[in-house]
Amino acid sequence: MAEGGIRHYTEWTPRPIRRSRYEYEDESKETSTIMDLLGYGPAIRQKRKDVYQWRDRLYNRYFNNFIDYDPMVTAGSKAEGLTCVYESDIDVIHVLPYTVCLEDGFNESTIPDHFIVLMMNTQGCNSGYCKPLLLRPDTGIYPAIYDSICDDGYGNSILSSKRFVEFFKTVHPLSPFVHNSPIAGPSIPLSLGPYRVDNIRAIHCNCPVILQKWASRTRHWPPPSIVEKVIAMRAFVTPIGCKGSVYNHLEWRICFNTSETELVNNLNDTQIKVYVILKMIVNDVLKPQKKEITSYTLKNIVLWLAENNPQALFHAGSLFHWLHEGLDLLRTALSLRELPYYMIPERNLMAERELDDEQQRVFVSSITDMMEEGPHMLLRLNKIRQAIICHPEPLLWFSKMRTELEILRLESFRRAHQCIFNHLGSGQTLIEFVQCFLSIIEADSIMQAYNKRREEILFEVWLRLFLEGSSVILSNPLEYMILS
Repeated sequence: MAEGGIRHYTEWTPRPIRRSRYEYEDESKETSTIMDLLGYGPAIRQKRKDVYQWRDRLYNRYFNNFIDYDPMVTAGSKAEGLTCVYESDIDVIHVLPYTVCLEDGFNESTIPDHFIVLMMNTQGCNSGYCKPLLLRPDTGIYPAIYDSICDDGYGNSILSSKRFVEFFKTVHPLSPFVHNSPIAGPSIPLSLGPYRVDNIRAIHCNCPVILQKWASRTRHWPPPSIVEKVIAMRAFVTPIGCKGSVYNHLEWRICFNTSETELVNNLNDTQIKVYVILKMIVNDVLKPQKKEITSYTLKNIVLWLAENNPQALFHAGSLFHWLHEGLDLLRTALSLRELPYYMIPERNLMAERELDDEQQRVFVSSITDMMEEGPHMLLRLNKIRQAIICHPEPLLWFSKMRTELEILRLESFRRAHQCIFNHLGSGQTLIEFVQCFLSIIEADSIMQAYNKRREEILFEVWLRLFLEGSSVILSNPLEYMILS
């Protein structure tokens, strides 16, 4: 077994729960309602998902015939509809065209001749990682592939993850409004005003054996139709090696971003809210400094909870029970430094975290304290505490304003992209368009209407805050405060 694997996976599996009544049912239902008012209800989540799915389809349809275009896929919390406009980064995967990485044993003759074919070599790699060997180059080999090839010492051409990321580091933004940030793992982040985008280049991966192993598990969730849908989705390999591995510069991580988005989108309302509250606990209470606990850690915990327990047990009245269970699993993962990756359980997510003994002790102690507090733990969470203080009338009013403002911002986001492609279609190149982008947006009558209503809402919010004694300034930061 490679270092970082899990020896006792079956012992870790969350225990199934069978109850008809739960402690703190009334508090659970009230908290579920508050989460709706804070922007985590089903309707607004669906609106967010729809906008980003639409944006992906628009880009991919327009640029499909461009030889050097990398199809894009929105992933993470934006694809799942779980974060407000400015609440977190936009994770975007750019998939290399005409390139595929195959599981060992996959019949490469089924892949079209014009594709570059790589093979997942897992020998000597930690679980969930591979070293892509070049099996079949193409005459017009993609520059990033060409620049990333090196010899593995045995006469094989292997794709270096480090070189691959460094190749894209030299790509400059088309607009002076876009600012590149330092590389973070496989991501090349950039910012555009208040928007932060994590761009990850990836390669499609066909790994039916891994997916069939996942599908064959005994489970309560997801239902068979979703299991089949996940199996049909392709995975990715992304250019990041396992921390501490001697092959770190060569290894690529096997990822299931689109599959995980599908799974999260099929969690029920209570499961989603448990996930969001767990993220609030990590951000507001535990406050990890070195990514010892990430949203991805919490996502895996919630997926395991969903798989191992009947769905009927997850309802508004049981929210606190499942939040307690989620915290217990997080505490166990930290204590044992062990958390199986939901798609590939042999990969230990905690083995990749920089967790020292003192930080481990502090995290475990803090989680234990919160679990003993029951519903009072919510007062530690900034958004929920403020909502409880403002409940009911001020919260209802603010929720209405916040929701309309976010919908306007999402529709503005959609309309801006429509304007982009309407003008690109009139014969302009992308660079030419960027140079006159602002004037095009400002002249659009629909955008003008959106902006007018947005300004009215912001003034209403500012006026109420002013009359209540707040010193907040009527400016762009006010919108950022509301939608983050």
